[in-house]
Amino acid sequence: RTLKLPRLTSSTAMVLFQRFYAVHSFADHDRFEVTVACMLLAAKTEESPKKLTTVIQECHRLKSMSARRSGGSLGEGVNDDGTLDMNSKEFIRLKERTLLLERVILHTIGFELSIDHPHKFLPEQAAKLITSKKIEFIKPPSNQEIHIQMRNGLVQKAISFANDSMQTCLCLQYPATKIAAATIYMSGQANKMRPTNNRTWLDILDHDLDIESLASIVKQIL
Repeated sequence: RTLKLPRLTSSTAMVLFQRFYAVHSFADHDRFEVTVACMLLAAKTEESPKKLTTVIQECHRLKSMSARRSGGSLGEGVNDDGTLDMNSKEFIRLKERTLLLERVILHTIGFELSIDHPHKFLPEQAAKLITSKKIEFIKPPSNQEIHIQMRNGLVQKAISFANDSMQTCLCLQYPATKIAAATIYMSGQANKMRPTNNRTWLDILDHDLDIESLASIVKQIL
């Protein structure tokens, strides 16, 4: 948030972080340093680039704020606002380490930078269910613009669940389309919607979503 990065960039950074530590150990690579490198690489990937110095300083400021709250030491070379003195040894070390880790991350993920997120597929999946009349409100509202209300409610809540999914390792287990379909199901339940014509949610959700996968995704998000 302090870097003013789009949600897409933050989500990509989270996926890069998960993919990196699916291969490497926390004992071998400092999580803070990897986070800085993931943020830098994600910003470049999603065409919202930030200067290396800016990313380091903002991330370190947040780290310092957390240390202050827990009563920990800020270490040497830290300014009053939590940023690093750019002439300090720690800043120079962190800068070099971030550039190195950026290359390590790229090699770890096989230079695969085309990353899809569940959010991308939500509007299309919701629109398909609504226009084909595959879902309905359990208790229809009196509002005349019921389709607009249904679409907005379905997508907005699904986006919230998709955001929550980024806090898990679901991106390592399922394709984004399946996660999106599961969040549509969760949103439908939250908005008190149901499939029409006595069908089940598995009947109307695309992308070969089976009951085991649906239950696993829902459980991890909740």
